[in-house]
Amino acid sequence: MVFGKTSTKYMKNTINNNMILQKENKILRAKTEEIKKINSQEIKLLIKKMVDAMFAEPDGIGIAAPQIGESKKIFLVAEDVLHPERFDKENKRTRNFLVFINPIMKKKSSKKTEDIEGCLSVRGLYGSVPRPEKITVEYFDESGNKKSRGASGLFSRVIQHEMDHLEGILFIDKAKKIQKITPPHL
Repeated sequence: MVFGKTSTKYMKNTINNNMILQKENKILRAKTEEIKKINSQEIKLLIKKMVDAMFAEPDGIGIAAPQIGESKKIFLVAEDVLHPERFDKENKRTRNFLVFINPIMKKKSSKKTEDIEGCLSVRGLYGSVPRPEKITVEYFDESGNKKSRGASGLFSRVIQHEMDHLEGILFIDKAKKIQKITPPHL
């Protein structure tokens, strides 16, 4: 399989055999189902698959269940987004992550910022996306605890990007000035 080709329906990760669906796949355009049994073995296995897929990608900082073929309301965010210095070449990324199950956006700031986004499911394309600068989201963690969390900066942007996936929206639907760029690791 050739990485980054738009004619592929998925991208096979050669490190651990994970499949990350690509933009042509219809699952990515469907609204997801709420998770009823948060503590189930099925959800624990899904989280493990998502963790493996996200961290197998050098630039993976978030992933939603539809990206690996599961139409469920869950996404992960790499904890490193809370510590941008970890993205320097000298620093090693951790495998720590946050789990957001059945998330609901409670607040969005009226002030928006634009920044460049890419996506594991839209390889090779990047674009400037306007998003609210600050948000508050309610969700359940992997233990079934209800949480509420505020976010700003990159963390806010990643949460919004992943929540879009749960609604069948890709960043290219909102992006301006989309450019084709092949990441050096592909």
